[in-house]
Amino acid sequence: MQEHQIIKKETYSEDIKKFVLYEPLITKHCQPGEFIITRTKEYSERIPLTIADFNRDEKTLTIIFQEVGKSTLELGKLEEGDIILDVIGPLGKPTHIKNYGTVVCIGGGIGVAPVYPIAKKLKEVGNKVISVIGARNKSLLIMEDEMKQVSDEFIITTDDGSYGKKGFVTDALRELIDSGNKLDLCVAIGPVIMMKMVVKVTKEFNIPTIVSLNPIMVDGTGMCGACRVSIGGKTKFACVDGPDFDGHKVDFDELMKRQKIYTDEEKIALEEYNKRLKKSLND
Repeated sequence: MQEHQIIKKETYSEDIKKFVLYEPLITKHCQPGEFIITRTKEYSERIPLTIADFNRDEKTLTIIFQEVGKSTLELGKLEEGDIILDVIGPLGKPTHIKNYGTVVCIGGGIGVAPVYPIAKKLKEVGNKVISVIGARNKSLLIMEDEMKQVSDEFIITTDDGSYGKKGFVTDALRELIDSGNKLDLCVAIGPVIMMKMVVKVTKEFNIPTIVSLNPIMVDGTGMCGACRVSIGGKTKFACVDGPDFDGHKVDFDELMKRQKIYTDEEKIALEEYNKRLKKSLND
């Protein structure tokens, strides 16, 4: 078995993939909330991916990603036994874990993956964990069984009502608050707009909230400055100061604007990749 080798590959839906990697060095040190950066081939883009799970005894690390562009499509085409060229980590600061009391852990879409190890550890240190996971529809839900196992209460929402409760994770959050639950902390990870809406609710009720940010990132070590975010009016780098931040201090509007900076270039890269892929299949 070689370092960075794909031990297991699973497909959650048409474009959501799960890899279990052999990573003896990273799993020796990694903690919930941290991330890695992968590079599929020599000329591939570097992709930051949060750690979805790890097993120190088996020296394996789990990543879950959605194929949305050229780089993730390229990564997703690898199979069991293949070796990823580069896997660097653990990067970022781990989530601060202690016994807060009652914690609601909210995961939206792929954001459920980084929420899982955090919820698991929060449960281990004695917290009451209420988990809420959501997606646009049932086919996009991930890690349902895993999240259920580490939760005292477990809620599923889907935008279209195809599974669980119809609505958004914020609807479930409001229901929990209205039912009289005293929430001592909220951990929310998912699309930026989802985190923004969750924070809007928790601010209203003065519930401390941790979010994990995923801005554009290049080197992951704080040198390039691409992942800068505004936290409480100050510039921070998500890769070395985060990725966890106080959700009540995040400038989400600026973050959403920065994420769209390379939209045109990403579209061109995907189109060119698909053309080359189609040509290679026809040759």
